Amino acid sequence: MDEKHTTGHPQGCVFCSVIVPQIDAMIDHIWPEGTREHFHNARIEMLKGVRSMIDARIERLSQHEHKGTKITVE
Repeated sequence: MDEKHTTGHPQGCVFCSVIVPQIDAMIDHIWPEGTREHFHNARIEMLKGVRSMIDARIERLSQHEHKGTKITVE
């Protein structure tokens, strides 16, 4: 059975072992550390925003809607 990395690709996968490291090295060479850190933080903030939207939607769906009105019957 093949072991899987965090990417979900099997061990020895060309994508994981060759392509991704080359892209990472290229980005490291092109962008300064501050830029990489900025984009890393931006990705985190974007995910937090999506999480916030999901939480708000869950909250709205979880609220019970009151249909009709109460009438006291004697």
